Amino acid sequence: MTSTPQASALEPHPLVRLLEKPAADFTAADLVRAAEELELRQVNLRYVGGSGRLKTIAFPINSREHLEGVLTRGERVDGSSIFEGTEAATSDVYIVPRHRTAFLNPFGVRQSLDLLCSFYDEDGEPLAYAQDQIVRRAAEALTRETGMSLEAFGELEYYLVGDVDVNFPVEEERGYQESAPFSKGQRVREEVLGHLSSMGVQLKYAHGEVGNIREPDRQLVQHEIEFWPVPVADAADALVLAKWVVREVAHAAGLEATFAPSVSAEGAGSGLHVHSRLVRDGANVVVDPQEGLTDTGRRLIAGYLSASKALTAFGNTVSTSYLRFAEGGESPEGICWGETDRTGLVRVPLAWVGGVLPRMVAHANPGSGPVPEPPVHPQTVELRLGDGSADVHLLLAGMAVAARRGLTDPDSLKVAERLSSEDHSTFEQLPSSCRESADELERERELFEAEDVFPASLIDAVLERLRDDQDGSLVKKAGKSDDARAELVRRHWHVG
Repeated sequence: MTSTPQASALEPHPLVRLLEKPAADFTAADLVRAAEELELRQVNLRYVGGSGRLKTIAFPINSREHLEGVLTRGERVDGSSIFEGTEAATSDVYIVPRHRTAFLNPFGVRQSLDLLCSFYDEDGEPLAYAQDQIVRRAAEALTRETGMSLEAFGELEYYLVGDVDVNFPVEEERGYQESAPFSKGQRVREEVLGHLSSMGVQLKYAHGEVGNIREPDRQLVQHEIEFWPVPVADAADALVLAKWVVREVAHAAGLEATFAPSVSAEGAGSGLHVHSRLVRDGANVVVDPQEGLTDTGRRLIAGYLSASKALTAFGNTVSTSYLRFAEGGESPEGICWGETDRTGLVRVPLAWVGGVLPRMVAHANPGSGPVPEPPVHPQTVELRLGDGSADVHLLLAGMAVAARRGLTDPDSLKVAERLSSEDHSTFEQLPSSCRESADELERERELFEAEDVFPASLIDAVLERLRDDQDGSLVKKAGKSDDARAELVRRHWHVG
């Protein structure tokens, strides 16, 4: 009999420490044991609905048998209240908890065991139009055709809004990686990090972002959380959980959190940039450790750029998304790419290639030992399209579809070469409105519907929602009227 490995003392996930096994191996029996040992009295089943937000059903634990049933069977819910275009007469769907996602909920009146769920239809088949199933199918289709897996992570930007602090007042557009006491909301940010880590969400870091806005009766301070690369479906779940945690912690601190693409005529908007890499046999194939970006990486970029106009339908879902594009700054200025360039739609960030790491370490720490190699090279490709209004599961599913096109199109390297330039004004621009975004998605719908990844009914629902945009007159006035702009921002304050 082999012994169970002990969890590291640095492991932040309390269930992993308690059960002494990785979360990927959790079973219903493990979670029953954890609930008994921790004397839990509630289970919350959580899922992502058609709005892209996290939904919840709370179950008081009545007995061991009851708990086993909830953890094994899940529950049925009303799909017509969750997803667009669902008929009420045939709307019952199942949600089944994924044991590997279990975590202890740090909020609420009493501590609960929470799990994310997947959707299934009346025949027990994956529900075709559920976000979790769409991103899973997109990832599987990519791997099936190319032998590669797409890993991703987001850069989640948000503002914390509260009363003006006259002590160490914020300086407008000077918040980038600022430290307390000049950085406002640092304690909120650190509490968010702690909760997400204990939930099993893998993170890189968090910091203050550039956006500081001071108004007569309030201040808005921008922050960012950067995640760790994980399989694309898990990356989508991590972003949804993070938005929920940010809002909970901010509310408890007497602050308001917003992920709105545009929050003011004066300050920076909030984006949702997504980094990705392709992995095959445990190796990152978008990079050569000595030479840098590979042809596979360039094909990936070409796929993203060629589908970028249509991807706005999933990544930029409200009118203020397009105000943000028009404002410039670090918003994408053209459908092009570059290395380390923060104004193109795709950028390739620095990633310790060409042997620079040993030189830097030896200079900073003379006499230090060998530099350990990461399991997978950290080079990524950053798509700078999305914002806080994104339906993250559909956006990441769309990125997987676009990646598949780039990897299989024989002309991709030519596309990548053509769209690489320092003069962004010569390139095509992203759509300028929700309606234009819908038109671009309709032109590309066959790409997304191929391999049964995106159901036609879901594409129809997205098109209808974007074309039903009622903000057209305000958008036209927003450039000249502060009141019109303020009304647009108010309408889309709590997106995502």
